[in-house]
Amino acid sequence: MPQYAIVYLGGNQPSSPEEGKQHFSNYMNWLSSLGDSVVSPANPLKNTSTVNSDGTVATGGTTTMSGYTIIEVDSMDAALSIAKACPFLDIGGSLEVSEIIEMPIKKQP
Repeated sequence: MPQYAIVYLGGNQPSSPEEGKQHFSNYMNWLSSLGDSVVSPANPLKNTSTVNSDGTVATGGTTTMSGYTIIEVDSMDAALSIAKACPFLDIGGSLEVSEIIEMPIKKQP
């Protein structure tokens, strides 16, 4: 069965601790509702650095990516339906959904 990455972009910070707790609760309920389709549920990102083509490293990233979730479902339509129900959209964020392509790995002798 194919796997899909749901990438979290942007989003507004909660205006209060109570709002943050409510959003977190909504998010955890959404994740729970996905059952066995969740492969890797909540992967927030922080302390991003960018490695440039010349080998230099810059602090920060070039995107607003803040995390990702990996799901396993039958189709892109099913993955999009799941993403449309994500409470991250309620805080002004957007989601990118991509099918993950499994690459063959050649083991070194």
